Amino acid sequence: MDGTQSPSVSVLFVCMGNICRSPTAEGVFKRLVEEAGLDGQVFVDSAGTHDYHVGSPPDRRAQAAAARRGYDLSALRARKLGLEDVRRFDYVLVMDRGNLNRAHSIGGGFADNIRLLMDFAPHRREREVPDPYAGGPEGFEYVLDLIEDACRGLLEDVKRRLAGEGAPAD
Repeated sequence: MDGTQSPSVSVLFVCMGNICRSPTAEGVFKRLVEEAGLDGQVFVDSAGTHDYHVGSPPDRRAQAAAARRGYDLSALRARKLGLEDVRRFDYVLVMDRGNLNRAHSIGGGFADNIRLLMDFAPHRREREVPDPYAGGPEGFEYVLDLIEDACRGLLEDVKRRLAGEGAPAD
């Protein structure tokens, strides 16, 4: 793909404030996309369902946990999810059911692309990525474990989509 073309697939990760889980997922998935040689074909971003932290960098504990695994989240800044995001992104992947409901409310009639990130890790018992904000460092490590697993499954789904096998798998 040359630099004048738009990415073929767009992925948006969503949590509540866009400072812990969704920027972590953004960082993890960007690296997987780059390693797969798909960075020119896949656009990755993150947002929050609330505007508590707009303009703020990811939580320092999220950044530290990510850095220990080689992910750099320092350039990311929180933003709020909007209707235009739900319309524009192919995948709007939410961390938990509460934010799934909020994202559906924001998306109105354009919400068929919104789903839980953990849908892409069917081998895992967990269906939600818990919010580590109020806990200690071990919560951020656990979140990374879940996100890495789900993002690997997501990458396979994105590859199928890019190969022309249609919309995201259900």
